[in-house]
Amino acid sequence: MTIPAKYENGIFRPLENVAIKEGTVVEVHVPAEGQPALGRRSIKDLPFYGMWADRDDIADGVSYVNALRNNPRG
Repeated sequence: MTIPAKYENGIFRPLENVAIKEGTVVEVHVPAEGQPALGRRSIKDLPFYGMWADRDDIADGVSYVNALRNNPRG
């Protein structure tokens, strides 16, 4: 979930309503200067990107998912 916010007086204030419980700890991503503030992050920046790179049974994600759909019980 990405929530646009404005930093004022030491506090990040959301610019829209947020459906998060009070007291929830969140992680704030602050773009480097010169980057657009509301741009989408690349999937390559996510921690799980490439986690199956060394698997021989998954040539590509689409083929793997199609094989599971065709034979869901293996």
